[in-house]
Amino acid sequence: MKAVNHYVVVEKIKEEKKVGGLILTDDLNEDNRYLKGKVVSVGNLVEAIEEQDVVYYDKIAEHGIQFDKKLYFVIKASDIVLVD
Repeated sequence: MKAVNHYVVVEKIKEEKKVGGLILTDDLNEDNRYLKGKVVSVGNLVEAIEEQDVVYYDKIAEHGIQFDKKLYFVIKASDIVLVD
């Protein structure tokens, strides 16, 4: 699988946070606008982002795609706000 143009394929990283003894996942934390993901593939027109980078991106920008029985997310490079 290879991303093209200005697109990036990411694998979502689930983060858990403890609040008052409860474990909150990203699914329950609606205040957080950005999600964390590991870059799987980078399009040929994308600069400053490489495969295996950990990035934060706008959660409303993702589109899921099933590949080899695994769920990945396709986003535009412009929706990435920072590289960790």
